[in-house]
Amino acid sequence: MQNRVTVDDWVAMFREIGLDEATMMQWHRVFESRHPEAHRGFLEWLGLDAQRIEQIRNNSR
Repeated sequence: MQNRVTVDDWVAMFREIGLDEATMMQWHRVFESRHPEAHRGFLEWLGLDAQRIEQIRNNSR
């Protein structure tokens, strides 16, 4: 059993509860608008590289 939740794990859980790509992007937009530094920290915690984090954050603004 792994101790770390990966990006793929999060996406799989979101899809399992019925979130589509558009809804997942809306989740990022809300997270970024309400808690930008926490959003960045969450993306870092997932292990994403800096370029991918900036891409997600830019698409979320």
